[in-house]
Amino acid sequence: MCGRFALIAPVDQVREAFNLMDGPIGMSAHGVGDIFKGYAARYNIAPTQPILAVAQAPSRLPGSNLPDRQACLLRWGFLPAWVKDPRDFPLIINARAETAQEKASFRAAMRHRRILIPASGFYEWRRPPKESGNKPQAYWIRPRSGGLVAFAGLMESFASADGSQLDTGAIITTAANEAFRPIHDRMPVVIEPEDFSRWLDCRTLEPRDVQALMRPPPDDVFEAIPVSDRINKVANMGPDVQAPVTAVDAPPAVGTSGKSDDQLSLF
Repeated sequence: MCGRFALIAPVDQVREAFNLMDGPIGMSAHGVGDIFKGYAARYNIAPTQPILAVAQAPSRLPGSNLPDRQACLLRWGFLPAWVKDPRDFPLIINARAETAQEKASFRAAMRHRRILIPASGFYEWRRPPKESGNKPQAYWIRPRSGGLVAFAGLMESFASADGSQLDTGAIITTAANEAFRPIHDRMPVVIEPEDFSRWLDCRTLEPRDVQALMRPPPDDVFEAIPVSDRINKVANMGPDVQAPVTAVDAPPAVGTSGKSDDQLSLF
């Protein structure tokens, strides 16, 4: 599961990391001007909010050296095109890597609209045993080397009865790697930079051709920092939500005899 994440990198770093061309793109193409206008660091991105995504750009002239990716804004909450009334459809923020190819909700997007979702990291909650009486402990999960990661995502455009269109998206998750498993059994699929073009190529590559990319990241990619329950409230949007705290009922460090050193001890 991935229910909160952050994107706090400067805009130039995002553009460079994903080799983005200028201008907006969207399934309904209703954006106007630079998609990064008003861009700001976001420390607590929640479902139903707009999220930045990266999609394959339209076809270019042969031999062109222009960037082949464009940014788009989506609502985090996937709506299949066949849904008639969103009020009768559950909010889908994640798609399971193991079943996305076959599920009716995601089948078309897996074939035609694979995207990347830039992130500086994500949040997850470790739920202690009920008998402990402790509250879930939130963790800020960030790349150990800093910088950005790219979550695998899916995009779909929903057309309402009144003719308006809404671009929506979901983050693909997979079984947790060994290092992350003490916190949660699911984690986002991370696409490596060398695989960006392969993942986004929906013109020539079918879902079966990218299935191998939907795997857990290596154990040493992320580090986990316990943070306060301020992250639970969407209204808390400042950098203080990432301030380290002492973990309550912290799990033992992976590969140790059971001794925990709190911050960063899981990875």
